[in-house]
Amino acid sequence: MTKVEVVLVELGGDTSKSSFCKPLLDEVPPSTMPPPTDLAIVPSPTLAKEQGHEMELSSPTTVVRPNKRLTSVVWNDFERVKKGDVCVAVCKHCKKKLSGSSTSGTSHLRNHLKRCRKRSNHDIAQLLVVREKKKDGTLDLGNFKFDQEQKKDETFSLENYKFDPERSRLDLVRMIILHGYPLAMVEHIGFKMFVKNLQPLFNLMNCSTVEADCMAIYAKEKQKMYEVLDKLHGRISLTADMWVSCESGGYLCLTAHYIDETWQMQKRILNFVMVDPSHTEDILSEVLMTCLMDWDIDRKLIALTLDDCSTNDNFVSRIRDRLTQNKLLLSNGQLFDVRCASHILNLVVQDALDALRDVIDKIRESIRYVKSSQVRQEKFNEIAQQVRIYSQKSFCLDSPMRWISTYLMLEVALEYKDVFSLLREHDPAYKLAPSDLEWGRASAITNYLKLFFEVTNNFSTIKHPTANLYFPEICDVQLQLIEWCKSADTFISGMALKMKSKFDRYWNTCNLALAMAAILDPRFKMKLVEYYYPQIYGSAAADRIKVVSDTIKELFNDYAICSTLTNFEHGLAWEGRTSSGYSGTGLPMASNDRLSGFDKFLHETSNIQRVKSDLDKYLEEPVFPRNVDFSILNWWKVHTPRYPVLSMMARDVLGIPMATVPLGSTFNAGGRILDPYRSSLNPDILQALICTQDWLRTELEDLQPSSSHGVLSLCLDTT
Repeated sequence: MTKVEVVLVELGGDTSKSSFCKPLLDEVPPSTMPPPTDLAIVPSPTLAKEQGHEMELSSPTTVVRPNKRLTSVVWNDFERVKKGDVCVAVCKHCKKKLSGSSTSGTSHLRNHLKRCRKRSNHDIAQLLVVREKKKDGTLDLGNFKFDQEQKKDETFSLENYKFDPERSRLDLVRMIILHGYPLAMVEHIGFKMFVKNLQPLFNLMNCSTVEADCMAIYAKEKQKMYEVLDKLHGRISLTADMWVSCESGGYLCLTAHYIDETWQMQKRILNFVMVDPSHTEDILSEVLMTCLMDWDIDRKLIALTLDDCSTNDNFVSRIRDRLTQNKLLLSNGQLFDVRCASHILNLVVQDALDALRDVIDKIRESIRYVKSSQVRQEKFNEIAQQVRIYSQKSFCLDSPMRWISTYLMLEVALEYKDVFSLLREHDPAYKLAPSDLEWGRASAITNYLKLFFEVTNNFSTIKHPTANLYFPEICDVQLQLIEWCKSADTFISGMALKMKSKFDRYWNTCNLALAMAAILDPRFKMKLVEYYYPQIYGSAAADRIKVVSDTIKELFNDYAICSTLTNFEHGLAWEGRTSSGYSGTGLPMASNDRLSGFDKFLHETSNIQRVKSDLDKYLEEPVFPRNVDFSILNWWKVHTPRYPVLSMMARDVLGIPMATVPLGSTFNAGGRILDPYRSSLNPDILQALICTQDWLRTELEDLQPSSSHGVLSLCLDTT
């Protein structure tokens, strides 16, 4: 005979109306009945433990209808029944009987659901997470959505939800792509154990399956990206970066930059393709042209931005010549060749640091000497107090590959230059102190580097800087270099001449593109060019300003013609559809109509002569007041109806990337080097992973702009 212990538990509610309690209460003698309260009879925990929570029922059972709602989601898969004095939970799938008392909890029920083979498998963990979510909106979990605005005690039904192994497999692959996890993680023993315990029905994959799925996802996402670029009305700018593999060879990373129909800056990696280690101009140009043809964007380009080095000259000339021959570039490609502003600033800074190399080495070793001993550090601090230097900045050794760290090291060391001089007198072992002349040169060059630091920092703090931001900053650098070249100190003037020689090469290539973007800033227009050019060119400023003015008019005319031709062709197509192949005059519209050119000429000239152009109106109107909250893209978005043609040009020109250096690497003087893991991958797989990661990351950033930036980086090492 089974022994049953009776436990009285307060539930709350009227026991006289409870079908759960009433039959048992009727068997209790009136003399031993407790005072009126809300009671329920549940099995003893001891009994449940002895029977392992699992029991068989041999006699008729009664379905228990408790007066308190069962809140755990596991009860959606169990039916609570009573056998005699014992409550049990019957699995709806396999009919297994387990302890159903309130004191037994639900952990054993959850464990049973994991092992139940007859159950239509569901992910209990997902549903538990959903119950705890209190966010607004709708949460997307796999193939179903949950409305978050539900009542607190409302439970979810498991009967309509099925575990989808195909969806889970693809989600796993997307996770690997998105976060840059190793493909082989699916073969790691720890991962296998985790998945087995989490979802036994999930079929584990090998590395080859993951690679195949990566390629399939890449093909699908590439088609979506192709359709986006195909439907884009504006033009596209490209950046081409060379990456070095740890194994062998190099990779060309091709990135598209554009402003979309909503006037938002967009950037997408299109290709990450392996190239011959020789990197010859012929090979690179053929690789790039193949990529352009593959994406069908050779007809939609406006600019190509590269690092500012002489090896890129022939490369970009070959590309521009091929595009110009097919009349695919506007204004004869005058804006096509753009060089990275951050790269040229890094090169110029390196010239300054090289000139000061010996002094920097002495200062670096002096700091290392002081920090190498606690006694020396205390002696140094004592001398600093004696000469009343109370700087809050602390010493830090620089990283030679990041010039900003060298600049900051010099800046702090200069505050303690008198302390270093006195330390030499008090410590005979210290023999590395710079001389007064060397300290003076270090001070001068550090002051010069401050401008480069501020300018570069302005570029790097904006995630998607528009092209108009660069012109005033670059002009300030140009003016400062001109002044340094006039220095009476031959050391400074010689260094400045070398720096200016490199900078002039960049300026001669990019000044038109920089000026065009500045003119399209309504706060500046032509006034900013007219302000800077006399300072830069002196008596030749008028001619230079005229070149800029003529170039922007020529570019605008090209856009006006393109706009007119587009509207004209749309009109002809509409007329052709409505008249079944006949023109409005009743004449057949043959494809070899010799007067079709006259029709275009008439349409163009009549429009141009009838009204003042967008560019004329824009330049004649007063400049927009400068303020810190100004957004140039929002301004053009609002003023598009007023300047329909000029706004098209503004969208393309402002979208030109004036720098190729990624955010966070602006002060880095090293190259772009792939980490060992990615270097070991098959080139096709590597391209699929990098491109797809970029596309998925951008898609998630659009959905969750406030939470995705930190974890969805490209994860390519730059050293």
